[in-house]
Amino acid sequence: MTDSQKVDAFLEKHVKWKKQFELIRAILEETELKEEIKWGAPAYTLNGKILLGFGAFKNHMGIWFHQGVFLKDTGNHLITGQEKTKALRQWRFEEGDEIDAERISAYVQETIENCLAGKEVKPQRTKISEVTIPPLLKNEFQKNPAFEAAFNTLSAGKRKEYANYIGEAKRAATQIKRLEKIIPMIQDGQGLNDKYKNC
Repeated sequence: MTDSQKVDAFLEKHVKWKKQFELIRAILEETELKEEIKWGAPAYTLNGKILLGFGAFKNHMGIWFHQGVFLKDTGNHLITGQEKTKALRQWRFEEGDEIDAERISAYVQETIENCLAGKEVKPQRTKISEVTIPPLLKNEFQKNPAFEAAFNTLSAGKRKEYANYIGEAKRAATQIKRLEKIIPMIQDGQGLNDKYKNC
């Protein structure tokens, strides 16, 4: 199935907003943006970067501008995304709201111009604070240098998860039990929560 067919299927699935989506899609088809499906919803890209997309909810639908922070938003249509999505802006529509093709087209064109000008908020990686090694783990390192070496090959995030797992146990018996559990996992290069990831 092509991306275009996947978008067709998305529209068929969201009957309530199909008319609005078709109008927005027609505007986007007049641009140089490439139509794709990302995370199960239509997305429009330029040079491999997602510029915008649209999606549906029970009581509203919306257009997401991935670098919307740079838009002038002269009509005050845009809503700020979550704290962790500093650049994202959403133009929300509820049932009965008019789709102003000319105004949407202006926002889309400005989005494209901003992309071509290199305007972009790049995600910042949060630094993992220094890992505090609990005494029980330190003692095990002294007894078993190979185990310490295996621990040090793990990413900072995985090391922190293991250190916290041991350090947060209140009772010494619980710490020892947890240590016995994680030694083979660390020696195999596994993270504490790897089995829950990528499911």
